[in-house]
Amino acid sequence: MDLEATQRLTRPSVPAGGTTQVADEVIEKIAVAAARAVPGVADLGGDVARFFNAVLDRVGLDQVGDARRGCSAHVTEDAAVVNLVLVIQAGRPVAEVTGQVRAQVTEAVEAFGLRVDEVNIRVDDMAIGETSATTP
Repeated sequence: MDLEATQRLTRPSVPAGGTTQVADEVIEKIAVAAARAVPGVADLGGDVARFFNAVLDRVGLDQVGDARRGCSAHVTEDAAVVNLVLVIQAGRPVAEVTGQVRAQVTEAVEAFGLRVDEVNIRVDDMAIGETSATTP
C-alpha cells in the first residue's frame, strides 16, 4: 500500500454525535439521597407512601421503593424540577431544614451536570420522638 492510500484510511478520531437523556428516576434517586443527608429530615413521602413502606418493612421488603419515595422530578434537556415531600423532626426550624434540603439537592443534581430550576418542598408531617433517617 502506498503512502497516499494509508493517509486516506487513517483519519483522526472524532467523537460520534448523538443525544444523552437523563431519566427522571435518576434525578429522583439523587435528590432523595441528598435530602436524607440533611439533619432534621426524619423521612420522605406522604402518609400513604410511609404506610405502604411500613407494611413492606414488616414482610421483609424494607428496601422496596425507598430510593425514590417522597420525590418526583421532571427533566427537560439540561434542567430539572424536583418536588419533595418531607417529614421533619420536631423542634427543627422548618425554614432552616428546607433551606438546607434545597441547597443539598441543588448541589447534588448540578454535580450530575444538570441545572436545577426549582426544588419544591412540601412538609407533610413532623416526627415526634423518632430518630432521623440519617442516624445510623
